[in-house]
Amino acid sequence: MKKSILSMLAIAALTFSSCSEDDNNDPVDNSGIITSNADIIAGDLHGTIEGNVTLKSNVEYLLTGALLVKDGYTLTIEAGTTVKVEAGRTDTYVAVEQGAKIMAAGTAAKPITFTSNATNPAAGDWGGIVIAGKTQTNKGAAVQSEVAGLTYGMPAGSAIADDNSGVLTYVIAEYTGAKINGDAEFNGFSFYTVGSGTTLENLVVKYGFDDGVEFFGGTVDLKNILCVNIADDMFDFTGGYTGTITNAFGVREAGFSTASKDPRGIEGDSNESDADALPRSTPTFEGVTIMNFSTETELTAGAEIRRGTEATINNIAFIAVGDAMFGNLVDTKDDSGNGSVTFTNAYKMGNVGENKVGGTITGDIVEDANLFNGTAVAAGKGANFSVFAWSGYTIPTVN
Repeated sequence: MKKSILSMLAIAALTFSSCSEDDNNDPVDNSGIITSNADIIAGDLHGTIEGNVTLKSNVEYLLTGALLVKDGYTLTIEAGTTVKVEAGRTDTYVAVEQGAKIMAAGTAAKPITFTSNATNPAAGDWGGIVIAGKTQTNKGAAVQSEVAGLTYGMPAGSAIADDNSGVLTYVIAEYTGAKINGDAEFNGFSFYTVGSGTTLENLVVKYGFDDGVEFFGGTVDLKNILCVNIADDMFDFTGGYTGTITNAFGVREAGFSTASKDPRGIEGDSNESDADALPRSTPTFEGVTIMNFSTETELTAGAEIRRGTEATINNIAFIAVGDAMFGNLVDTKDDSGNGSVTFTNAYKMGNVGENKVGGTITGDIVEDANLFNGTAVAAGKGANFSVFAWSGYTIPTVN
């Protein structure tokens, strides 16, 4: 009997030890239903939101798994709120279904911040913010998102161009881009067929392991976005995106060597299977700066516009500082379909490469040795960096 008891205790101890290991690849149980603020556990924030709930600015939150807002409900996040995220997982993210809303209205004085809880945080520590809306995509009527398992896209007759998924203003997302596998990676912000009724203004992504922001179809506009040290593309779109991106500033700092095989400033697709699929990606950019300080990794292209995309870019500055480089300046050639882009007021400085033309590039990109003087980008050329003063980020300086 004594031997039996000791054996049982040994087994129990082994089981406890096994269950107590911090295996970051094990999924957190996200089955908890949140119907009111009373259901929120600040130090273990995760679950399915099936009520109208609010994250408070005076509470410290730790996101430990997926936080999913279901159709018909709203997640409100007060200005000044900080959400720390358990690092090293692939199942820590915020997702908003079609028909649901996120109301994250920060202010310049009180931004909303999502960041890693790691002692030494790094790109890819957690997922990101994923929103699905009810507009069209050329990928189909009901498509599953690359991450978070959301359905996006609508049949042509039922798509809502001005669909409203809520508000994201003065929001910072740091150390995003967790990689699930070679085909599924989170971006800082992922917008799946999000409609023009949604407000996206003053967003910052820092240290992203995949893209800074990506649009998968949709009609939503974005105003004022800063992307710092993004391993893949700073600004990305696909699937028939038709919105306008105004004042986009992207920078890769010296010493930042984390990179995909082909990081770019702008990457634009319409449809990789059928370049003529409708709706076609026809985005407009108004005021863009793409800067590279890193000599460790060149940007494959300042802008790659391909696969049926027809883009308009007004007032853009491509800048490679010192010995940093771009592989290509603008690339419109692709085996799955060429693209076309029209530039007005386009400028370049440094080792930014040459154009790779397969489709159409309209408008000149003018050499300007004074685009960057070591401390600031020339006024009126490219994005207006001053609007990001609220974020506390400053452009690196060089001699």
